Amino acid sequence: MKRHVAKRRAKGQKMVFTNGCFDLLHAGHVDYLEKARSLGDFLVIGLNSDLSVRKIKGPERPVNPQEFRARVLSGLECVDYIVLFDEETPERLIKELKPDFLVKGSDWKEDQIVGADFVKSYGGKVIRIDFSYQVSTTGLIGKIKQSH
Repeated sequence: MKRHVAKRRAKGQKMVFTNGCFDLLHAGHVDYLEKARSLGDFLVIGLNSDLSVRKIKGPERPVNPQEFRARVLSGLECVDYIVLFDEETPERLIKELKPDFLVKGSDWKEDQIVGADFVKSYGGKVIRIDFSYQVSTTGLIGKIKQSH
């Protein structure tokens, strides 16, 4: 991944980085990712691996295995690269890739965004994106469980 980033940067391109589980892809995810991508020249998604998701969300998650989640995300025009990570946070990835723009949803306060201080330390920007859709994977799973 670092090689791809270096090639694109050599052309003067700016990298946008975001991360997440993206377990059941929904309209909110797509809108968020499109907005993130519009901030730079290429979008890198740090995708929580199955191990990482279980650490964060519990033993019943993810619903979709990492290969399926990566395949669905790769079908979106706005997504350029996907990198799986096993840790609970993408801190190591952020430090290795040094994004120009670190993006999270506006539900995160800037001081809670992993890597924010690091990105700002070299002149990168931390951007919080407002949600256009009030939907979540956890909420969808809850609806599904209630209907059965």
